[in-house]
Amino acid sequence: MLIRNNKWVCSEPVVGKEVGIMEFAIFMVILYFLPTITALVLREDPLGIFLVNFFLGWTIIGWWAALIWAVASYKSLQVRNAPVSSGRFCSHCGTLAPPGAQVCPNCGRAV
Repeated sequence: MLIRNNKWVCSEPVVGKEVGIMEFAIFMVILYFLPTITALVLREDPLGIFLVNFFLGWTIIGWWAALIWAVASYKSLQVRNAPVSSGRFCSHCGTLAPPGAQVCPNCGRAV
C-alpha cells in the first residue's frame, strides 16, 4: 500500500492473495483426507483408514497405504434371489416364450 495525497492507495489487490491462499489450503486438506473420503464412500468401517490417514498421512507411505486400503475392498452388496425364468427368449424377436415351447408365439421361429 502506498500513500499518495494523504490517501491510502493499493498498488495490488490484497484480497486476491488471501482468497488464493484459502482455496489452496482447502484443496490441500481435501487432498490429504482423500483416503478417508474414499473410505466413507466405499467401506462400512472407515475408522481404521481415518486413523492411519490422520496419524501417518503426512508420510507419503502412510498416505498411499491408507488410499490403497480404502479402495482395496468395497462394501458388500446384498443380492436378492431372482426368480428363475419361466421360459426362453426368442433369438430373433426377443419375446419370452412359455416354458416347453419349441416355437416363438410372436414370430413363429424356433426358440
